[in-house]
Amino acid sequence: MHITILTIGSRGDVQPYVALGLGLQAAGHKVCLATHAIFENFVRSQGLDFAPLAGNLKELFATEEGQVIFSESGRNTIRFTRNFIGNFIGPIMEDLLADSWRACQGAEAIISMPLAIAGYHIAEKLGVPFYSAWTNPATQTRAFPIPWAPTGLRLGGTYNWLTYILFQQLVWQSIRSSVNQWRQKTLNLPPMPLTVPSWFYKSPTFYCYSPAVLPKPPDWPDWVYVTGYWFLDRPPDWQPSADLVDFLAAGSPPVYVTFGSIIDRNPEALTKLVLEAIALTGVRAILDMGWGGLSNPELSDQVLCVTSDSAPHDWLLPQMAAMVHHGGSGTTFAGLRAGLPSIIVPSFGETFFWGQRVADLGVGPPPIPKKQLTVERLADAIHTATSDKTMQARVAALSQQIRSEDGVAQAVEGFQNSIAKNFSSTICSDAIN
Repeated sequence: MHITILTIGSRGDVQPYVALGLGLQAAGHKVCLATHAIFENFVRSQGLDFAPLAGNLKELFATEEGQVIFSESGRNTIRFTRNFIGNFIGPIMEDLLADSWRACQGAEAIISMPLAIAGYHIAEKLGVPFYSAWTNPATQTRAFPIPWAPTGLRLGGTYNWLTYILFQQLVWQSIRSSVNQWRQKTLNLPPMPLTVPSWFYKSPTFYCYSPAVLPKPPDWPDWVYVTGYWFLDRPPDWQPSADLVDFLAAGSPPVYVTFGSIIDRNPEALTKLVLEAIALTGVRAILDMGWGGLSNPELSDQVLCVTSDSAPHDWLLPQMAAMVHHGGSGTTFAGLRAGLPSIIVPSFGETFFWGQRVADLGVGPPPIPKKQLTVERLADAIHTATSDKTMQARVAALSQQIRSEDGVAQAVEGFQNSIAKNFSSTICSDAIN
C-alpha cells in the first residue's frame, strides 16, 4: 500500500513520523513523508520518499513575531493559537494545501498530524482511508483538558470536555474559509459545516506517547490508540566526537540543558542565567544550542556546548544526571525513557501540559514558567532533580515501562487492523452533538 504522511513544524514534529514511516515501510508498505523542505535531507537519509510542503518554522522562530509566539505567549491559549495560525499557517495556507494535494497523488492511505490541515479532505476526495496521528492528545475526554488549556485548573470533567470544543473551534474558525474555498475549487467537494473542526472525524487516531505517562481515558473509543512513543534511534555507524567522549569521562554525570527549536528573544541573557544556576549548584552541564534558544558563551571546563545533530538523545541522555528543557513532547519523552528527572521551563502551548504532567508523576520538580525563571529557582530545581532519591527511583521505574513499549509496532498493528476491517473515515456526529 502507498501511504503518504503529512506533518509540519519543527524537527520534533517530523522525527516521530519518520520513525512511523520506517515501521510501515518494514511492514511492506511504500511510504512518502511530506513536510518542509528543510527536512528533505533528514527524511531521505532515513530511506523514505519525500515530498515538500510550504513553510519553514525555523524562519518564523527567527522573527520578532515568532519569538513572541513561542517565548512569551505563556498560558494565553487564544493569543498563542491566533498568533501561530496568523503568522505561520495563514501566510502559507494556499501553498500548503496545494503542496499537500500534490504529495498525496497516488496515495492509498493518508496519515496526518491535525495541524497539517489538508489530510482528511484529500482522503475524502481520493476515497482512501484517513488516519490522524499526533504527539499530543486532542480527542475529547473528561479525564483531562486539552494540552493548550490553562494548566493547574481542576474544574472537573465538563470543563475538561469543553476545552477540546473551544480550542478546536478556535482553530477551525481561523482556517474554515480558506479550507472550504480550496475544497470547492480544487477538490470539487462541498464546504464543511460551520461548527465542524477539521480533525473531528471518526477515523483511527494514533497518539504516540506512553500510556505509562498519560493513560488512555476510559471515555475514548476503541479507534483511538495510545501506542507508546515513536522513537528514532541513532544510525548504527554514528560515533560521538572526541571532545564529547572526553568531557563525559572527565567527571560526574552532567545536567543536560536544551530549549530545542525554540529561539529566545534574548539568548545571551537566558544562557547567562543558566550558567549562573549551574555554577551555583556546582554540577557539570552540557548545553545543546538548538535553533537559537541559547547563545555561544565563554565556558568553564565544567560545561560543554553541543548541537542537537552532534549528540543523539538515545546515546547521550542515559549518561546524564538530569535535564533542563522547554517541555516539548519529544524532548520530554526522550528524557523519561532515559530515566532522567526533568526540569521543565514551559513558555507556550502544550509545554505547560507536559511540565505539569511530569510534576504530577513525581518524576521532576514543578515546572518553572519561562517568564518566572530566575537563577535561584533554576538552581533549586537542579538541586532537587540531582539529589531527590525518591524522584530518581520513580523516573527509573517509569523508564523501564517506556523501554518495554514498542510504539511504532503498536501503531503499525493498529493501522493494518483498521485496513483489514475496512474502517472508513466519516464525520463523527457524536463528537459535535
